Amino acid sequence: MILHYSIADVAPYINWIYFFHAWGSNQMPQQDRAQLQHEAEERLDRYSQTYRTHAVFLLFDAHGEDDDIVVGDARIPCLRQQQPGSDYLCLADFVSPANDHVGVFATTVDAGLETDFADDPYEKMMMQLLADRLAEATAERLHEQVRKRYWGYAPDEQLSIPDMLCEHWQGIRPAVGYPSLPDTSLNFVIDRLIGMQQIGIRLTESGAMKPHASVSGLMMAHPEARYFTVGMIGDDQLADYARRRGVPVGLMRKFLQANLWKQ
Repeated sequence: MILHYSIADVAPYINWIYFFHAWGSNQMPQQDRAQLQHEAEERLDRYSQTYRTHAVFLLFDAHGEDDDIVVGDARIPCLRQQQPGSDYLCLADFVSPANDHVGVFATTVDAGLETDFADDPYEKMMMQLLADRLAEATAERLHEQVRKRYWGYAPDEQLSIPDMLCEHWQGIRPAVGYPSLPDTSLNFVIDRLIGMQQIGIRLTESGAMKPHASVSGLMMAHPEARYFTVGMIGDDQLADYARRRGVPVGLMRKFLQANLWKQ
């Protein structure tokens, strides 16, 4: 399913904490932070009818099989925590061995939000950071609609937007490239499942998304599902993961370099 949103539809779902963090304004006086947010909101209003954001998602029959999530006729290999003292979690733990569902999604913005302001460095930075936040806000809005309507596992959910931004909803929405799903090359699997190009996303050789202001990942409903950091993994799991991904170990080493124990 493909959904399109106006900036006005998703702007209320922006998490301004991450905007300030990306801007490097955490040490700013409160008055300056308020002025920065005012300038950002003025631009959101100015361009509310000029640019849109977009989402594509599908809900699949799924089941967990060892450290893989089997989604339709595809497999999404996952990584398991290996560090001593961790809970040794894997995302596949939160998908039933039989008769479950998993949502697969991607969100993005009109490419012009990243390209139309190149002549003004300040405006370019402002709009790039807003584009990033709008892609994340679109994922937040989409997830709300999926929980309450399209999947409907939480039809009576009554959360405020601040509650949603604190992730008080049931389930999780792990994004590709984030700590529990660090392998960006999984975007190739997700693209085959949902067709990211339908909303204008293209993938680089490493699986990075263009426009940069894009988000992809999974939606999982298990009430005990929680986020975690995979952390560092050994050569044993690297080799097993590469086998399950169908990718040479040397190439997978490049994708997961930040997660490998240094020799």
